[in-house]
Parts: sequence; C-alpha cells; structure tokens
Amino acid sequence: MRIPRIYTAQTLSLSRPLELEEEAAHHLVKVLRMQVGRELLVFDNSGKEYSATIESISKKTCTLEITHCRDIDRESPLCTELAIGLSRGERFDWVLQKATELGVSRIVPLFTERTEVKLQPERLQKRYRQWQKILIASCEQCQRNRLPELVQALTLENYLQQTQAELKLVLHHRSNNKIGEYTKPASTALLVGPEGGLSDNEITAAQNAGFKPLTMGPRVFRTETAPVAALAVIQSLWGDLN
Repeated sequence: MRIPRIYTAQTLSLSRPLELEEEAAHHLVKVLRMQVGRELLVFDNSGKEYSATIESISKKTCTLEITHCRDIDRESPLCTELAIGLSRGERFDWVLQKATELGVSRIVPLFTERTEVKLQPERLQKRYRQWQKILIASCEQCQRNRLPELVQALTLENYLQQTQAELKLVLHHRSNNKIGEYTKPASTALLVGPEGGLSDNEITAAQNAGFKPLTMGPRVFRTETAPVAALAVIQSLWGDLN
C-alpha cells in the first residue's frame, strides 16, 4: 500500500501531535479517503522525514501523531540555481515540477526582453503562491525533504547583479561551448530565456556578468525543454544522477 507524503510549514516534533493545515488535511481525507489510524510520512523542510498516523479527523483538519523521525538527505551535492524567463500557459509550471525532481536548489523567475507574460503585482503574487504549491507537490512526489528556494520574479538586469554561483552558464545555441569544457564546481547557475530565447544584448550582458556560454547540441530546444535537458546533464556529470 502506498504511503502518502505530506508537507507542512509547521516545525515537526516527536513530543507533540500535529494539526495539519486545512489544504493538506483536505487532500488526505477528501481526496485520498484516508481514515483514522492510516500511516503517512510528513516533512517540514528541515531535511528530516517523519512517520505519522492519523489520530483524529474533524470537519476542516486532521490531527497526526508523530511516531518516528529519520534524517534522510536526498539533496544533490551540487547546488544548482535555475534562472528562467517566464513563459506562457503551463510551460513554466512544468519546468518548476521537473526542475524540482532533478534536484534544483534555487529557482528565479525572470522578466526579459522577450517575456510575453505580463503580470500586475497582485496577479504575480497569486502566480507565486501557485508556483510554491507546485514545488511542494513535486517534493512530496519525488521524496525530497527540502523545498527548492523560489525567489520573487526579477528583471534579468537585477538577477545578473546578485547571483553568486561559482560556475554561471547561459544557454546559447549559437555557441560552440559544451558542458565537458568546464570543470566541476561547488555550485552552478543556469540562465535560460523565455519563448524566443534571450536577445543578443541580454546574452552579452550575461557574459559580461561572468556567465559562460553553453550549447546542448545541434538542435534548438523549447524554453521548457532546455532547462530540463541541461539540469539532467549537469546532475549526471557533477551531481547525483547516475
């Protein structure tokens, strides 16, 4: 029988029961139809994973008894930062999901010259909350016990001024530089454009800020394919994919 994994923003402890947030409780009770006594796993972004059982169910929540704690590290040894131009529809959501599964440490949504997504502050905050839910669901599924950091959307100019990764790469299909030309770093940042890619001026600005060009081969990838392919190769070479 599959044991569900649930994230909570509360700090977990063996010494006290946990009253789940309403949304998580609704998923367990109304969607998964779990009853009192059922087992599950809970994590709180501390890197630990807790065994629990449902102790009681009320109208809007349920209470868990925390029974065991395991310190299980499923994070990649390579710190990876993905900075990517906002894209339309579900493409960006898909990138968030797959990047999380591939072990990305930090995600930075970007406004670039060719970004077609126009969001007012209120709408942007609503999207941010939805993105955070996608990261949570992805971690629940892929068994990560830490959520990737999701940064508030930045302009490319602001991002270039603040990233601190040891190796900074900008995907550039007109480059001849391949991943094998670079040595293993402790951390890496990957910069990817939106639909239509980064402009020549933006690529130049990124290189002036210390980003090295990277091509993934002779074919031009879509904005949602490029980061997934690059992250998979990077994690295979320097991280924990094998």
